Amino acid sequence: MGYTSCSYQVSQGRDLHDGYDTRDACTRRSVDSIITPGWVFPVAPPGQLLSDCSIVVDEGRIIALLPTAEAQRQFQGEREFKLPQSLVMPGLINTHGHAAMTLLRGFADDLALETWLNERIWPAESRWVGEDFVREGTELAVAEMLLSGITTCSDMYFFPDQVTRVMRQSGMRCQIAFPILEFASNWARDADEYIHKGLALHDECRDEALVDIAFGPHAPYTVSDDTFTKLLALAGELDAHVHIHVHETAGEVANALAETGRRPLQRLYELGGLSSTTQCVHMTQIDDTDIRLLQQTGAHVVHCPQSNLKLGSGICPVANLAEAGINVALGTDGAASNNTLNLFSAMNFASLLAKGLSGNAQAVGIEDALAMATLNGARALGLDREIGSIETGKRADLAAVDLSSITSQPLYNPLSQLVYTDCAPLVSHVWVDGRLLVENRALKTLDTAAVLRRAGQWRSKIIGS
Repeated sequence: MGYTSCSYQVSQGRDLHDGYDTRDACTRRSVDSIITPGWVFPVAPPGQLLSDCSIVVDEGRIIALLPTAEAQRQFQGEREFKLPQSLVMPGLINTHGHAAMTLLRGFADDLALETWLNERIWPAESRWVGEDFVREGTELAVAEMLLSGITTCSDMYFFPDQVTRVMRQSGMRCQIAFPILEFASNWARDADEYIHKGLALHDECRDEALVDIAFGPHAPYTVSDDTFTKLLALAGELDAHVHIHVHETAGEVANALAETGRRPLQRLYELGGLSSTTQCVHMTQIDDTDIRLLQQTGAHVVHCPQSNLKLGSGICPVANLAEAGINVALGTDGAASNNTLNLFSAMNFASLLAKGLSGNAQAVGIEDALAMATLNGARALGLDREIGSIETGKRADLAAVDLSSITSQPLYNPLSQLVYTDCAPLVSHVWVDGRLLVENRALKTLDTAAVLRRAGQWRSKIIGS
């Protein structure tokens, strides 16, 4: 891909800023920040990699994307970021995770999903999961995600009020899917209590700009038809998303067929559980009937390549889904099953797996993988009008990647580096809603030393038991 000189893209008229017409070049407007990198990768429209370009941000939004000389002529930034060896891209969107489980990273390796859950994870959660565990585990996860360029995450875990608390503190954008199961946990006794507590959190966060509350039925095999019917009706009334693990393993599908004569996705469809607000996580077991249901309903697929491989669960056929026009987003899953929250690494796996599975070296190319981690994720979360690409009027959720390192040279194609090398350690700056959360690889809203200290204390406590 060659570089394209930045064209003039600025919000016209007075739609974004009272009293200021951006067409009036005689006025040099004071704005929050001007970001001038070596390259801008906007994601949309596709096929563009811009040079000689500045991003102008004010009041949390991108108000202009235009040639640097023009930006300097029109705007005065309260802060100006000159990053000549960096690429600025939309912040990454991690559409599936269990943040607090970062405290169980490396705790249960090399096990199949059923063994991993039943013999290691659920017993550990029963003993240790509480408000402190979730809050401090989420702090560790958020620190890792922000430092690797993730600006938005979708999280499903117990004590979601504590997850929300950390997200607010950190400034990260999030979808919190409160879990729903039929059996008791340390957070709730039964499905009704899970829903009751989740609805209370939804009410509390109703006016939150950076927090969206979703329904999180754990999986078809842990939620009854009656509970599905209830939660789907409530989700419809609230226009809330539904986030669910489904078709994660061949065993899950086989058991459902043996017990009900239906594949889990078919059951969800018959219950009214598939729509454009449904996020189907994993989907490693897909046939033509499943694809037709996804096409018919507009449901999204969230691909978690690394955890699926590590647990021996299977591989989501991303190339087939993309060919069918189904939106596929990308997730890391929790660090207990991955063991990293590195979405650059997930992009690499997603691309390479698609090529190997399809036998087509062009399957899930560079821009496809980048879209999965940005704009496709925004679509799955219902936020594509606000985030996922660098366009005027959108929220300023951005990440800068320093491409001056040894591992990035020689630099024929900056986008290639983003997908086929591990760029997570090269993220230098991160903004969410125009707010700087990472500067020169340092967290601005979380105490790194305190996060590390508490993680060490949990390790000592758990291993000592």
